[in-house]
Amino acid sequence: MSDEVKLSRRHLLRGRFKAVTPAAQLPWSLPWPAFVADCSRCGDCLTACPEQIIIKGDGGFPELDFTRGECSFCGDCVSACSEQLFRPTDQSPWDYIAQIADSCLANQQVYCQRCQDSCEARAIRFIPMLGRVPTPSVDAALCTGCGTCVADCPVGSIKVASPAAKEHE
Repeated sequence: MSDEVKLSRRHLLRGRFKAVTPAAQLPWSLPWPAFVADCSRCGDCLTACPEQIIIKGDGGFPELDFTRGECSFCGDCVSACSEQLFRPTDQSPWDYIAQIADSCLANQQVYCQRCQDSCEARAIRFIPMLGRVPTPSVDAALCTGCGTCVADCPVGSIKVASPAAKEHE
């Protein structure tokens, strides 16, 4: 029995009728259906990651957990993989950007700018507003989607996802 059938059966038993794409795939990885079709779930990418942000996700497939830290785009996960699951590393690793939820402390009138302070790309800026604390704004052109801000947010208000994911919420 193939892994795809086992994964689908497990989803069926859990009440999910299609495979769940993780919030964040590995950099340079193929689209999720192609990735899971050939991934052996060996774990080589997990042990290769110097940041230790790759975890075993649903079905044992690798996914990123930005609450553990940032992706440095070192490419070690790509190099460690013996399968053909990745695009060339001279391409953009992904189209992910930081997205800030309404639960951000600034929306509660609490002054916090930790995400801005941790963003090396300077993609997060706080806009001063008359009569309230500054609110964050993400410059999609500057954001690399590295995830540093996710781990640094004290209330978990930031996620890293494709810009299209925000449109579907």
